[in-house]
Amino acid sequence: MSEHQFKYNSRVISIPLVVIVLIWLVYIFEIKFGYNFNKYGVYPKSIKGLRGIIFAPFIHSNIKHLASNTIPLAVMLGCLYYFYFKVANKVLILGMLISGFLTWLIARPSYHIGASGVIYLLVSFIFFSGIFRKYYRLIAVSLTVVFLYGSMVWYIFPVEERISWEGHLSGFLTGFVFAFIFKNIGPKPEKYQFTKDESFDSLFDEDGNYNPPIEEIDENA
Repeated sequence: MSEHQFKYNSRVISIPLVVIVLIWLVYIFEIKFGYNFNKYGVYPKSIKGLRGIIFAPFIHSNIKHLASNTIPLAVMLGCLYYFYFKVANKVLILGMLISGFLTWLIARPSYHIGASGVIYLLVSFIFFSGIFRKYYRLIAVSLTVVFLYGSMVWYIFPVEERISWEGHLSGFLTGFVFAFIFKNIGPKPEKYQFTKDESFDSLFDEDGNYNPPIEEIDENA
């Protein structure tokens, strides 16, 4: 990693921490005071349901739902602000809005909640960014999260009725588009250049075979 590509900044820790604390506080508030914020999720093709584009990522149905999203969200946010600090805010905020609106357009008539759509957005963005840049370290980061997160890829398809595959698919597609848009911004694999060494090159012939020059012996010596 070269210094000009990767730069540690406080947002690598502060943004994931703030987001994780916030979604846990929302859930604790629901449990403690007996509220149910599910109605603030994305409800497709409803004007009132548009508010879910903002609120849905902070609302979770139960402790299992929240716990399963916590670590992947924290890891991917940290990666986003470390590898792509110049465009991280745009990817996160605009990506959340666009993927939320896409969910509002295509989803089934139900309340769609949870941060998993944002996770799919970030995993897709970092994965395809690595593909477009041929930067395989970034691909490895995303594949590691996919591995830890379980059968992540399958949940962009309608394999389970209670899971918002529409939200996952929306995040995944949005991440792909953003990776293409920002393909020239952010880290790139280092290119190495080798200096020409004539003394070394002289040991090989034109076909690359080892053929050192033969020293002439002075018979008069």
